[in-house]
Amino acid sequence: MTGVQRSTTTRSDGSYVLPGLAPATYELSVRKIGFTPLQREVTVQIGATQIVQFTLQAGAVELQAVSVEAVPAVEMRTSEIATNVSQQQIQQLPSNSRNFLDLAVLAPGVTVTEDRINSGAGFRTFSAGTQGANSVNLFIEGASLKNDLTGGGVAGQDASRGNPFPRNAIQEYRVVTQNFKAEYQKASSAIITATTRSGGNQWSGNAFVGYQNKGLLALDTFQIKDKHVADSIGQATNKPSTFQKPDYSRVLSGLAAGGPLIRNRLFFFGSYEGNYQNRANQVNITPPIGFAALDTVNLAQFNGHITSPFRETLLFGKLNYSLGQHSSLEASYNNRHETDVRDFGGQVAAQAAVNYLQDIGLGIV
Repeated sequence: MTGVQRSTTTRSDGSYVLPGLAPATYELSVRKIGFTPLQREVTVQIGATQIVQFTLQAGAVELQAVSVEAVPAVEMRTSEIATNVSQQQIQQLPSNSRNFLDLAVLAPGVTVTEDRINSGAGFRTFSAGTQGANSVNLFIEGASLKNDLTGGGVAGQDASRGNPFPRNAIQEYRVVTQNFKAEYQKASSAIITATTRSGGNQWSGNAFVGYQNKGLLALDTFQIKDKHVADSIGQATNKPSTFQKPDYSRVLSGLAAGGPLIRNRLFFFGSYEGNYQNRANQVNITPPIGFAALDTVNLAQFNGHITSPFRETLLFGKLNYSLGQHSSLEASYNNRHETDVRDFGGQVAAQAAVNYLQDIGLGIV
């Protein structure tokens, strides 16, 4: 992954241990004088213990290393019931929201609810089994993102239509639904433990941008009904229909880059993701009966489809410093800044909307 080498020697019984490897794909080489060396590509997954066995063939001279293909290792040293979501799945599986938690549904029994559209009835959350979002927890690099203030779940996720962390900064994660260890606190149904990406000895990066407007969206059930009513009135009065498709636009953008600051020693990785949305909430205030003072108030002036803007910026940066074969130092920081004009629609006018601001920062060493 980074070009840093780790080595060990076998015990008298031929066993060996390489502890503390970061989740990544490694090339494992085995050598002994008088035997043909072997090489094998091994993928180390988060929270897993890999068992890799070799059988060396005797040889008079040391020949060129032989590569051995093997099936993926099966975790047999824990009672946890877990599903790993790999870097390849994170990069290749589609997700309309680019929320990395969407892929948690790959684990049996895990449910991800849809983001609210315009009703304000709920936000994107994940849960497991028959329990709610309050019973889960998310760990990134060992740091808990539990929401201890406003009802549980993931901090900021249960009260936002944005994402808790930039997807292009996630290396992989593990969804544990049963028998997880006591170190994963404040959860009773499922936990997600994720690790972030790091820079390597070669500079690499990616960038993306996606745009969607109301022309790419179909009408929902209520909008179809409104259009039918407006069209019927227009035909009856020989006038154009007054129906207008609600405003909608969304821009998802991002970039990520990583590489060496000092080759084989100091590495950097950084990412940015932006989520900019304009949705329309329908306000339809009905004048109350029995309040004569309101008869002179034109409540209809507040009705219509009113834009509800949302803006989110996600930033992440990470430094890795190799102190030697058996130790390293990591420092990372991420920031989530978002604003959301919301909590209006129906009988609530846009003038009563809540301007929601969220600014979350997390540093890990």
